[in-house]
Amino acid sequence: MQLAGEQSSRLPPAIPPLDPSRAALLEEAGLTVRPLEPIGLEVSGADVRSRLPEPVIEALAVEMANRGFVVFKHQPGLSVDELVEASKWWGAGDVHSTHGVHPATPGMHRDIFRLSNDRRHGILGVGPQWHNDGSFEAATFSHAAYYMARAPEHGGGTHFAHQGAAFDVLPADKQAFWQRLVSVNSASGVAHPVVHRHPVSGLKSVWLHLGMTGAVIERLPEEGLSIEELQTTPATTDQLRLLTAAEMTELFNDYNDLLDASFEKGFGMHYQYDDGDLIIIDNWALAHRASPEAHIPSEQQGLRIMDRVTIRSPRELAPHFGLPQHINVAASHPFNRDGVWLAGGVGFRWKDDIPMQN
Repeated sequence: MQLAGEQSSRLPPAIPPLDPSRAALLEEAGLTVRPLEPIGLEVSGADVRSRLPEPVIEALAVEMANRGFVVFKHQPGLSVDELVEASKWWGAGDVHSTHGVHPATPGMHRDIFRLSNDRRHGILGVGPQWHNDGSFEAATFSHAAYYMARAPEHGGGTHFAHQGAAFDVLPADKQAFWQRLVSVNSASGVAHPVVHRHPVSGLKSVWLHLGMTGAVIERLPEEGLSIEELQTTPATTDQLRLLTAAEMTELFNDYNDLLDASFEKGFGMHYQYDDGDLIIIDNWALAHRASPEAHIPSEQQGLRIMDRVTIRSPRELAPHFGLPQHINVAASHPFNRDGVWLAGGVGFRWKDDIPMQN
């Protein structure tokens, strides 16, 4: 897929810089803040065992929406209870846990999803493809916390890509097409727009789960209606169609290529953790995947232990075109019969030679 920057001389979009007034507020609270390049914000001087002042939390939440994530450095030895409490600062002020609990999780804490490259210490192989956590939920997690309890000796980080900037570098024809699409989760039947407007930053942002999508519905273009009018006007069945297997394959590969290009186009990064790093991501603004090195066995890579907490959203990520939030993907459908309609498992397999576990 060609990106807009390859078709013209315009550069990819700049990620919003750290706002000076919010930077001053954070510094007045005793924090040292440093924008990472090209995305993210590093915060030193905080001890997340104690709740930060509300204005500081609010400022950091806006910066996350704009720049994707905040990393609190130097948080060694956090207990699982302390991690969960710090996670409750964001979103709706509560956690939302949908995962299994690994036996090595301290206290078998229900809200901790423990990941590792050693099956004795955590769950293996999670998140190899670009995704957003909780895409099977109507109110997809607003934020997620990743705490590196033990960083491996030889890398094994996370790839992050800013989804607002990703939309901006799409060619105009792809922008128009993707804004007329709604994905259906293969596990839950939850429907989400492939492009949504972020509720805090206001940026149009791409959104597609490469490991758990069972169908994509297109709203056909209609003369005289803008994209925004199409999105907000309820559609009849004859104005909707399913993407075929060939179209799904092209879409998924385009999406994967778009986010893969984030590193060279200036809206993505490979983050390498130190022990005690606590990253909070805005899960509506930032796609992520585990780096391939994260899954190298501990005998070769060194032991990796990460604890994840997912955070309740104050709102649902609603689909366009008057479509319901939940669609029974296991039942029959009224759309074109040559379209993809899959329930369960990893949904549509857009490539045969990649792992799909998210």
